Amino acid sequence: MKSVTAEVAETRASETRARIAELKYALYLMRQNPLVLVGLILVVFFIVLTFTATLFVSPNEALKLNFGQSYCWSNPSITWTTQQASCPPGTNVVLGTDGFGRDLLRMIILAVPLDIIISFEIVVAATVFGVFLGSAAGWIGGKIDEAVLRITDIFFAFPGLVLALVFAALFGRTIQTLTIAVLLVWWPTYVRLARGQVLAEKEKTYVEALKSLGVGSGRILLFHIIPNSIYPTIVQMTLDFGGVILTFSALMFLGFSPSPSLPELGNLASDGINHVFTAPWLIVFPGLTILLISLAFNLVGDGLRDVLDPRLRR
Repeated sequence: MKSVTAEVAETRASETRARIAELKYALYLMRQNPLVLVGLILVVFFIVLTFTATLFVSPNEALKLNFGQSYCWSNPSITWTTQQASCPPGTNVVLGTDGFGRDLLRMIILAVPLDIIISFEIVVAATVFGVFLGSAAGWIGGKIDEAVLRITDIFFAFPGLVLALVFAALFGRTIQTLTIAVLLVWWPTYVRLARGQVLAEKEKTYVEALKSLGVGSGRILLFHIIPNSIYPTIVQMTLDFGGVILTFSALMFLGFSPSPSLPELGNLASDGINHVFTAPWLIVFPGLTILLISLAFNLVGDGLRDVLDPRLRR
């Protein structure tokens, strides 16, 4: 007969093989969808750019003001309007300049890390807080559950962007304030999602078995129910990265930027709205960058949903 140690080792090896097979099948499913692959490539590109932007562009040099070449275009491949201003001889800016005479391409490279890092902070904070609160409400139930639902109803009653605008207007125009403003309108979604998952999961047989073995409620919730119900939350997080960037950029675009010279995608587009006929590149290229980032994360989120949802994998 096999020893207990050998049986445990064999069981662990079998579980490892099953997880590897599951991962291979998940990667196979993602390879079957070319749009997901495109989104994944773009996401990897933007993440790498986030950590390497300063290697390509020196902030101190790129942020220098040069009003002598404000709103100018030097790329002969594209002619925007008859009103566009030509850059001084010897100026080489592929995507033109902004109102401060800075290379727009360099500004976009510096803006992408800011938007992605802020989006990551908001999504992670909203997820942690929302999952904790929603899971506790779904597990405990009763008056606590009802109170949490009513609080989230209050936040859902207001349009998200309007609530963020009000908060930003009341507490000032700083990066921290704008981040908190967006976070305030993002966490209720995760509360509802986590609560629904916990309500469905806690009725399953394995939870009753754990209770009968004397396992504590906190341990069951943290180490069994939440890990088994986290997949929809992961998909939602991926989808929300693009939405957060759109919302944060919208706040900047609407004039809540801490500084007009801040290299941020919405801020760059906002500068161009008043010069749409003389410098349209200020709207086009930052806008396209926002679109690509949002589209990339949405495509990856759709792919993860197809991979992680067993009903869609059949």
